Amino acid sequence: MLKYNVRLKHSARRLRREMTNSERALWTRLRRKQVLNIQFYRQKSIGDYIVDFYASQARIVVEVDGSQHMESDQEQKDAQRDIYLKNKGLCVLRFNNLQVLQELDSVMEVIYLAVKERMWTKNPPSPLFQRGKKT
Repeated sequence: MLKYNVRLKHSARRLRREMTNSERALWTRLRRKQVLNIQFYRQKSIGDYIVDFYASQARIVVEVDGSQHMESDQEQKDAQRDIYLKNKGLCVLRFNNLQVLQELDSVMEVIYLAVKERMWTKNPPSPLFQRGKKT
């Protein structure tokens, strides 16, 4: 289990209540184990950060970035954050608000493939099975 900063608990709750339109749109497609039966959490604390969406089983973080993330100082903070998360063994996927709102199916395809790859790597099928049949 990943550790988190207890002081972020109230901020995470507030962010869950105040999701952006793009976060809400993506959440409708991630919630209730709709992606390969994997549970996603929203506004989850990891270390000193709050990530937008997190699938602990697949160890994937999904971030939805607004226009403020295009500013150079924020880009540097995001890069440091990504390094921290990757050092914890997490895969970080970043999308901007417009991608989520205008290309939700494409965003979901990227997330689906990442979850599939991470779960396959974590639990590869037995070599005794090929094409769904035991040999």
